Amino acid sequence: MRKRIHSVVLGCCIALVAMQPGVVLAATGEEVRIQELERQMQGLLSELKNRQSSIETLTRQVVSLESRMSANAASQGVGLSSNQDKTELKGMIDQAVLEREKESPLSPFTFGGYGEIHANFSEGSTAGKSNDKLDIHRMVALVGYQFNDWIKFQSEIELEHAFVEDTQSGDKAGGYLMLEQAYVDFLLSDQANVRFGRVLTPVGITNQHHEPTTFYSVERPNFDRLMVPSTWSSDGIGLFGNLATNLSYEAYVVGGLDGSKFSSDGIRNGRIKDEPSLNDLALTFRFDYYPLMDSTTTWGQNLRLGASMYHGGINNRPKGADSGKNGDITIYSGDFSAKFGDLDVRGVVAFEEIDGAENLSANKVAEEMYGYFVEAGYHIMPASWKSGKLANSDLVAFVRYDKYNTQHKMPEGVTAATGKDRYDWTFGLAFYPVPNLVLKADYQVLEADGATDPDNAINFGVGWQF
Repeated sequence: MRKRIHSVVLGCCIALVAMQPGVVLAATGEEVRIQELERQMQGLLSELKNRQSSIETLTRQVVSLESRMSANAASQGVGLSSNQDKTELKGMIDQAVLEREKESPLSPFTFGGYGEIHANFSEGSTAGKSNDKLDIHRMVALVGYQFNDWIKFQSEIELEHAFVEDTQSGDKAGGYLMLEQAYVDFLLSDQANVRFGRVLTPVGITNQHHEPTTFYSVERPNFDRLMVPSTWSSDGIGLFGNLATNLSYEAYVVGGLDGSKFSSDGIRNGRIKDEPSLNDLALTFRFDYYPLMDSTTTWGQNLRLGASMYHGGINNRPKGADSGKNGDITIYSGDFSAKFGDLDVRGVVAFEEIDGAENLSANKVAEEMYGYFVEAGYHIMPASWKSGKLANSDLVAFVRYDKYNTQHKMPEGVTAATGKDRYDWTFGLAFYPVPNLVLKADYQVLEADGATDPDNAINFGVGWQF
């Protein structure tokens, strides 16, 4: 009987946490689950502190029940009767329900954010002017709301470069304020859930996981600036879920890209940020697979393989207009991440085809683009240093190689622009005094075939997430 009461009380305590609106999840992969839980843990810790008195009250009730059990057993040789048991336990559960009903009006909300500040120093100059700068690169607010146990809303609002300037023409003269995510999830089952709104296009390795604490360099890889542009949002509807315990998926029908804005530097400017046309829709999906999840080794459990694709038309413009440039774009991408003891390794590759690139010849848009990067990071901080204020700290030395060519194959009769076959080496350190704050420093060697090499760069940065 005592064990059964302990089990029920433990269940009540767990229920107090489980009934919190922000806890219900429908994961789209192990990394997504971890990031969601980390964000919600901060709110739960605060909430649990407020509920400590309730838990102490439940504990006192258990002690009282145990005392009565002992006294009853001593006098009658039996424990509590079935009716007594049910009455007492029902009272405990009713109290838990009352506490649930007293929760703050803010309980359905979740709040978070991230940001980063960079100092960039170039080894060269442009027209006699230094390219050195201090950039409050981005400040981001995350706001979510849990309508009930199966419907939730999530948003991400970003301010870049510290201010916004309205140029009337729409040109990006300064920073900008943008809604990068705004979607509603309908959590139907672990296998299939519906997402509607503005989502992060699920292609590549960085776009969906671009918070500054998730990568070691000061700036995002150039691969993710030119090949699979980050951050890349798409508006539409789709499904996500888990096909197996080690296989997750996402699939969306979304508004397409504006091919008239493609250039010799790739597709980045073709992203549509406001009122995208639905003239040429696109389909995008990805899979994340943990082939050795049941392995007894840590590296096997952490090994992740990803595959993603994007296919859609390019005859689109903002505000529902069409560009008049017919064609299609297809992106194939594969990525992986693994951890071998103190060594982290990750990489990504992408191949892009544009059917109709000949219609974009004025911008020297390629028929094919190709690129990849591979990165290794080693955790070098001695365990003996991790004490006191540095108990949760970490120090990572890393190296990354990027190779990307936005003029890989040109349409017939179109000459490739020079300097678009590029490769970078990035060497640096990332120091985490706590897991969600990072100080970074790196050195970049930038090279290009057939042209004067870009200037090498020294970068410093600080990034955070909460």
